[in-house]
Amino acid sequence: MKEEKEEIYFEVTEEMEEERIDKLLPGIIDSLSRSYIQQLIKEGRLWVNQKPVKANYRVKAGEKIRLELPPAIEPDIQPENIPLEILYEDEDVLVVNKPKGMVVHPAAGHYSGTLVNAVMYHCKEKLSGINGILRPGIVHRIDRDTTGSILICKNDISHNHLAAQLKEHTVVRKYHALCYGRIAEEEGVVDAPIGRHPTDRKKMAINSSHGKRAVTHYKVLTRFRDYTYIECQLETGRTHQIRVHLSSIGHPLLGDEVYAGNRKSPYQLQGQCLHAKILGFIHPVSGVYIETDAPLPEYFKHLLSILY
Repeated sequence: MKEEKEEIYFEVTEEMEEERIDKLLPGIIDSLSRSYIQQLIKEGRLWVNQKPVKANYRVKAGEKIRLELPPAIEPDIQPENIPLEILYEDEDVLVVNKPKGMVVHPAAGHYSGTLVNAVMYHCKEKLSGINGILRPGIVHRIDRDTTGSILICKNDISHNHLAAQLKEHTVVRKYHALCYGRIAEEEGVVDAPIGRHPTDRKKMAINSSHGKRAVTHYKVLTRFRDYTYIECQLETGRTHQIRVHLSSIGHPLLGDEVYAGNRKSPYQLQGQCLHAKILGFIHPVSGVYIETDAPLPEYFKHLLSILY
């Protein structure tokens, strides 16, 4: 795949064959959402072998795809009065308990309702600008359907200090999760590199040749008949790390529609049962260790009550 000016080109491989083009493209072009791709298709900006197609077109191996992107316009990200559950706040940092379904920062075709919109309203002008206008204050992120603690920086000094802690793996990040099956051992470590999936661009995978080192420590909290309630502590912070690692050892997360294979949850869930519970870091100004504990969301507590 190559990008030239305002157009993107690529050729369909055998692994992509028969996939709907509006589902295929967001996996190849990470920055574009499916709804935005569909909008571009309606505007006649997509060609297959130099012919325009509809969103439900199923691709064939060898076909050449050309997507025209409209001229880049600096988005006007607006503060929005969205309620925040604040776990800790001072003049330098903010820790919030992100709800399920909320995207952390804006992306193409999706510029409202995000955590960034909410913290812009709450913090006014006090946000670090290191990650640009789309990610003010954001040092790390969690998936849309993962709940829990996320750290926001109010100035560049704090941002640089905490980014360094993340790089050095000194930030404490403990997640609670429900996974399929009964994990036999009381605790364990998954040390396996993670990179982009070789054929499915929407997914990450264990990738020994091109992946980056990824380490997840886990311990059992409670075993149920068909599931295990565990705590995972991140040593590294790769995209979808816990989801990929648990799937790799045969215990994917309950509700994970991407990494659980053919396993279907008997419960009505919105994505994976994963919650960023404990977040600990050295305060960038005072040097004091700060630790927050995000309460489990209601859906998670209800599910536990059913299983107990």
